Amino acid sequence: MKNKGCLSAGTIGIALLIIVAVIFFWGKSGYNNFVTKEQNVDSKWSNVETVYQKRANLIPNLERTVKSYSKFEQETLTKVIEARSKATSINIDPTNMTEADLAKFQAAQGELSGALSRLMAVVESYPNLKADQQYINFQREYTAIENSIRSETVYFNDAAKDYNTTIKTFPNNILANFTNFKEKPYFKAEAGANKAPEVFSE
Repeated sequence: MKNKGCLSAGTIGIALLIIVAVIFFWGKSGYNNFVTKEQNVDSKWSNVETVYQKRANLIPNLERTVKSYSKFEQETLTKVIEARSKATSINIDPTNMTEADLAKFQAAQGELSGALSRLMAVVESYPNLKADQQYINFQREYTAIENSIRSETVYFNDAAKDYNTTIKTFPNNILANFTNFKEKPYFKAEAGANKAPEVFSE
């Protein structure tokens, strides 16, 4: 009976060690998987910021081109410059990004998009400005960047969805809560976001 008791205790000890080892390796694998997917989200966010910054960087050249036409509506240009300033002043830390942060960022970028669209609609009334080579160059770059913005925000949403699904699926959600991995927000689709910009006429 004594030997049987010792054997049972040893068996229990080995079983506990196996359970601890399984939990450790599962936890390690899960944690590393969370880190990898979160880094992917951060990388995609960096790409989003880059394309939005490229768009903002186009505006000083647009401003110089438009200002060369003295009769152009100054108020329309001023609104673009103000919207650019607001959009570039919002910085988001992707590691602590909230839905409110992203909504604020997207709203500011939307204001800039609207201001640019209104300016370019006004340009249609200025044939010489519309035919200016610098403005034509701006058109091309702007269209390419807008398409890149659409692509990069989709890639970001895909990465965020993959990460969110991973940390919310049982039993990963237990480990995610314990290790403080939080859900990432998504870009919200805007009206006409699935279409290429149609702000220019041939």
